[in-house]
Amino acid sequence: MKPISLAQLKELAWTAMLYGLALGAIAMLLWPLLTVFGNGVQVLSWEFLSSSPVDAGRGGGIAPILVSTLGIVLVSLAAALPLSFGVAVMLTEGFKPGGWPATVVRCSLDILAGVPSVVFGLFGLSLFCRQLGLGYSILAGGLTLACMILPTLARSLAFSLEAAALAHRAGGAALGLSRQAVLLRVMVPVALPGICAGIVLALTRALAETAVLLFTSGYSDRMPESLLDSGRSVSVHIYDLATNVPGGTPNAYGSALALLLLLALLSFAVHALTRWMQRRMTGTTTGS
Repeated sequence: MKPISLAQLKELAWTAMLYGLALGAIAMLLWPLLTVFGNGVQVLSWEFLSSSPVDAGRGGGIAPILVSTLGIVLVSLAAALPLSFGVAVMLTEGFKPGGWPATVVRCSLDILAGVPSVVFGLFGLSLFCRQLGLGYSILAGGLTLACMILPTLARSLAFSLEAAALAHRAGGAALGLSRQAVLLRVMVPVALPGICAGIVLALTRALAETAVLLFTSGYSDRMPESLLDSGRSVSVHIYDLATNVPGGTPNAYGSALALLLLLALLSFAVHALTRWMQRRMTGTTTGS
């Protein structure tokens, strides 16, 4: 048996270290997930998902809270997605690459993406709740969340469109297509997976947000009848049960597990919609 050389020992040490770091990262991710699952699965049931909370959330379920959360998220995406797409198109097609207008817009988006959520909460409280008269409502919370996720979403969409432009803009121009046709018929279908990733990232931040919604959407755990009603999100409900309600920890774990399942369901729906849109825009079929 040949002796192991020093170079081989170094390679084995580096390989072991990399595998150890990878396993450590996986363990750090799985630990909270398994903790939430192990404690939440005992509470999670159809009755828990379809009934209203009672006794300050110690009993009952989270049906009104799920409805309020979906309303807040849908309002935020409906407001932020068109604006983000417009900013991304402006950065990709409207401004000269490397010019000062594009640089200023990108720097502004990066700065806004790093603003603490509590600042956006105060902004939403001042503008939407008070000046615009929306009060503590699902609409005010969704619009404030839209302001918060817009910078991240716009940057994600811009990166996707820029990558598609580098690969396909010259080909479209060689075929005599207009810039609008290249954008809508070539670049957007190619960039759809990146756009989907940006939307999922925005969904993740919107579903996990607490501070913004404490300032804007209110604290009510009743079933909302319109977007102008106050509504408590799942993240706010978890915070309340874990910190303010004695004996509310079991239902807090159940709500956390329901939130993870909701995120997974919405992510799957976004990916499925993206694949369908990509097939429609490129003229391909499922079997092709």
